[in-house]
Amino acid sequence: MPIATPEIYSEMLDRAKAGRFAYPAINVTSTQTLHAALRGFAEAESDGIVQISTGGAEFLGGQYSKDMVTGSVALAEFAHIVAEKYPVNVALHTDHCPKDKLDGYVRPLLKLSQERVAAGRNPLFQSHMWDGSAETLDHNLAIAQELLAEAAKAKIILEVEITPTGGEEDGVSHEINDELYTTVDDALRTAEALGLGEKGRYLLAASFGNVHGVYKPGNVVLRPELLKDLQAGVGAKYGKQEPFWFVFHGGSGSTKQEIATALENGVVKMNIDTDTQYAFTRPVVEHMFRNYDGVLKVDGEVGSKKQYDPRTWGKSAEAGMAARVVEACGDLRSAGTRLK
Repeated sequence: MPIATPEIYSEMLDRAKAGRFAYPAINVTSTQTLHAALRGFAEAESDGIVQISTGGAEFLGGQYSKDMVTGSVALAEFAHIVAEKYPVNVALHTDHCPKDKLDGYVRPLLKLSQERVAAGRNPLFQSHMWDGSAETLDHNLAIAQELLAEAAKAKIILEVEITPTGGEEDGVSHEINDELYTTVDDALRTAEALGLGEKGRYLLAASFGNVHGVYKPGNVVLRPELLKDLQAGVGAKYGKQEPFWFVFHGGSGSTKQEIATALENGVVKMNIDTDTQYAFTRPVVEHMFRNYDGVLKVDGEVGSKKQYDPRTWGKSAEAGMAARVVEACGDLRSAGTRLK
């Protein structure tokens, strides 16, 4: 199937919310990790989301120029071609983008998609994220209003992060403390500024103790039940049941019960990067250790081309990451739910 159209993407998100499941949003940094994500979705019979962070886009742009727009556009165009060979619908998304990178990343991508839509084509990406968590909420929402209007012109969904997620993600960091919890007042101010769909569709990354990076279960206090309070508080004012489509950031190390609670309260997208990075790298490490004398020219020998050929260890890396994507689809209940 091709990359999801704006209409298919909206249908995916609505089905997830109604069915109490979420799509894994897998960060990719290469054509190989893209194929691993697509393969995982296909094997799980799940639609899904593939996303590129600013750091991932810079890496894709090549170390000579490190151009984020070039890197992300190149992989997106590649994805539009190869995704047709996989029997699932996949949306393309750009991950965390702070204020100082908007002009070099999201804004040019929005303009590109606006031009595509004006020419009768679909947007290149289906959603973009604005990470204003380092700004005051007023300033965050003011920028979000501008970006939401531009996204709507391109039939693109905007993701907004209104309050901090702990840890560090592509240069944006927050302490792990009691401020990592969105309040009902924060959610009400968001609804007042951005509307509830009439100004353009958006996903909301609310904070309920989330932390980016690597941590063990129990080391961070997650309160996914908080999302129910946000839904109820805003829903009561606007007469709309469960008005938000939530995003779960910093999910690595979360317990299955925490994930289940988040799903019951409106989470439709869960970002996964740390775990899939490890799943991709682990088979490569094993291959190198097991074939040390083949991948290196030790003591003047010639090594073994079959062992250091990137295709040899690359296939194992793809399989390892794909298996972790399948696991994520199971945890998020999206397995077996693909649109026919």
